[in-house]
Amino acid sequence: MRFGIWPSPMRAFDEILDLVSHCEATGWDSVYFADHFMPNAPDTTPTDGDTLECWAVIAALAASVPRLTLSPLVTSVTYRHPAVLAKTATAVDRISHGRLVLGVGAGWQENEHAAYGIPLGTVGERLNRFEEAVQVLVSMLRNDRTTFQGSYFSLSDAPNQPAPVSQPLPLLVGGGGERRTMRIAARYADQWNSWTSPEVLEHKVTVLHSHLEEAGRERSEIKVSTQALLFLSTDESWLTERRAGMGGQPVIVGTPAEVVDIVGRYRDAGADELIIPDFTLGGLERRRDTCDLFMEEVAAHFR
Repeated sequence: MRFGIWPSPMRAFDEILDLVSHCEATGWDSVYFADHFMPNAPDTTPTDGDTLECWAVIAALAASVPRLTLSPLVTSVTYRHPAVLAKTATAVDRISHGRLVLGVGAGWQENEHAAYGIPLGTVGERLNRFEEAVQVLVSMLRNDRTTFQGSYFSLSDAPNQPAPVSQPLPLLVGGGGERRTMRIAARYADQWNSWTSPEVLEHKVTVLHSHLEEAGRERSEIKVSTQALLFLSTDESWLTERRAGMGGQPVIVGTPAEVVDIVGRYRDAGADELIIPDFTLGGLERRRDTCDLFMEEVAAHFR
């Protein structure tokens, strides 16, 4: 089983690099980074808050950290034209010597689209646009030239040179929509991702397998990754305050022994990789300490 770290885009880059370098040195497998421009809001109101741009950070990490797999989680095709995104991803793949997984999604955060004047569209429009974008990406990343004519994108004999180091460059589709998003993942992706609990993941994997069968693909052709907020400690009094949950987001709370049990349930539900956001891990020293505790007393049981 693989384990990834997900630094918050609201941290300073030096802190991000410090934590990612520490994770590189202590056995983690991957680093993920959100592709958003501002903190979320319940409506279209633009919000203040330092938020580093995803692809600049991933490119910097690709040049600075020599082993970890790198991936946006995820890039919206609403604000990244797929042909340009293919070029960006190829450049980062080459900078990293073949360590990029290209994570893409249909888009959802209303306030950033409204503030920057980027059309988001209805859910149906987003998914139609997304399926076209994924087809363009697959072709651009795997063929010498791409010609495509759709409702949202049009390409004419478009080259992508140089080609990616990875052949093929892995494509991750993020999102838990069972009728469209997961069907798109089953048809085109090398990895599928969604926030889940173990129970939700077990159900979603069953849906994914059904879509794979429909698409004529083997289950082994797509990896499954998932994430949840982590509260890990040996201090029971500290944990007691956090066992009530976080209001909707999947949460892993417990001592190392308890977290081993929860991670085992994720594995049994079909997870190939568990991603740990650093959003709840505290200051830099505590982040490092929690990552070490997780690797030494939890992840070691799944290697």
